[in-house]
Amino acid sequence: MANVLIVGVGGQGTLLASRVLGNYAVLTGQDCKLSEVHGMSQRGGSVVTHVRVGENILSPIVAVGDADIIIAFEKLEALRWRHYLKKEGMIVVNNHEIMPMPVITGAMEYPKNILEKLSSECKTLVINAAQLALECGNVKVANVIMLGALAKNLGWKFEDIAEAVKMTVPAKFLEINLLALEKGYNAK
Repeated sequence: MANVLIVGVGGQGTLLASRVLGNYAVLTGQDCKLSEVHGMSQRGGSVVTHVRVGENILSPIVAVGDADIIIAFEKLEALRWRHYLKKEGMIVVNNHEIMPMPVITGAMEYPKNILEKLSSECKTLVINAAQLALECGNVKVANVIMLGALAKNLGWKFEDIAEAVKMTVPAKFLEINLLALEKGYNAK
């Protein structure tokens, strides 16, 4: 069984990413439950989705301290949600910063050394997904780049995760998302 938390800021594609993982689970013969928390997502607020994969999943919610993997589309979100990670878990984090409103208004400072802090606490895979997405021609595919990097790190076959993307992404966006998946899968 795998418990995955996908965290980010509204508009980064956490919901799409969770659906791709759900379709991957189905393709590989596993049960999957998803829970999506929208909150203030349309206003740039924190968004989290829970994905649980295994043989007989009863609840869609990942408990605190029970996540095998956290996929974070933004560094501060990785820091904010890291308490959900198991001691032996892994965080896959986009090396990207989106300033929250308290930072924009000057009420707070964006935390420094987030990647160093995460790396000292747990296994951390850092992906420059925003830059790779720009190379694809659209920053919005950073979420699929992150999934590609995760799939490679977990030893998943590219063809299987690509099929899950094909099942999830609308046809008019499929080509760029498959390119993003490949870039993430081959990222170093």
